[in-house]
Amino acid sequence: MKALIIGATGATGKQLVDRLLGGNNYASVSVFVRRPFGKSHPKLTEHIVDFSDVNSFQDLINGDVLFSCLGTTLKDAGSKDNQWKIDFDIPAAFAVAARKNNVNSLVLVSSYGASAKSSVFYSKMKGKLEEYIDDLNFSQYIIFRPGPLIRQNTDRLGEKISIKVIKLFNAIGLFKNVKPISTSFLADKLLKAPTALSRGTTILELDRIIAL
Repeated sequence: MKALIIGATGATGKQLVDRLLGGNNYASVSVFVRRPFGKSHPKLTEHIVDFSDVNSFQDLINGDVLFSCLGTTLKDAGSKDNQWKIDFDIPAAFAVAARKNNVNSLVLVSSYGASAKSSVFYSKMKGKLEEYIDDLNFSQYIIFRPGPLIRQNTDRLGEKISIKVIKLFNAIGLFKNVKPISTSFLADKLLKAPTALSRGTTILELDRIIAL
């Protein structure tokens, strides 16, 4: 099989690429990045692209499974408009191109609490992306909704503090549905999902991610 990945330079995406390259299920792995990826492997193809113009390279979005791991924070994006472009517009455009090219499966890293009806900007954005892609009718569509992610060597102070607080609550039996998981653990589950799950749309909340 051939895997396609957006968000390959992110914490989860990097882990996923390593697993795809090291496993036996995928003969080739194509990553779409803004700048050189910094990794070399016989199975790896690197496409340096302009994410604002997916139509200009849509023929390259051709394979069996598209892993959509792209996302950013409001702080890094600088504004809600920029975050929407990164977290919604780009993944949506890739999904459309993949569907036109008969890619059968799409695996989306979404977020806990994602809902198009949410009053929270981030949750609403993620929910709307989930619905948009669902309307494209992929043969297999898998949505991951993890809670907080433990990123190796993160420099985000707020992230470190929030994870420590949630772990403290978890220790006394509270907020188990938002238990933090590591990006490496999530990557393991992303790798497994397309072959372990059936066709159609599958939504994996934390309990199902852990059980997969």
